[in-house]
Amino acid sequence: MTGITPYLLFPGNAGEALEFYRSVFGGALEMRTFADFGRVDGPDDAVAHGTLVGPVAIYGADAGADEDAVHIGGMFFSLLGAAAPSTLHRWFEALADSGRILLPLERRAWGASDGQLVDQYGVRWLIGYEGA
Repeated sequence: MTGITPYLLFPGNAGEALEFYRSVFGGALEMRTFADFGRVDGPDDAVAHGTLVGPVAIYGADAGADEDAVHIGGMFFSLLGAAAPSTLHRWFEALADSGRILLPLERRAWGASDGQLVDQYGVRWLIGYEGA
């Protein structure tokens, strides 16, 4: 196992959300529907399992009838040092589009650069890097 990979349950818009994350991070996206898996706890075209594989990996699905959709508090998904600074700035701006910036991505007093945001799907991100 290489690390923790988030698995997000969305309130019926998993396909849209996963396509958005693919547009931000790149990579390959595969999605399977409730019908593909024989699930009957939601619409046939709902996403039962989606996988984004690339610089950032994310799993996602539409929440079933007895599952809660994503609501994140008290945590961030951290992309500290996960790519070159220029890439991290690009990701930050793309995730912030239609979202809400909590702290701009900028140099801090201790010498590192970081920023915080909540994207349009309610996912909280901490993005930054050490050095120039």
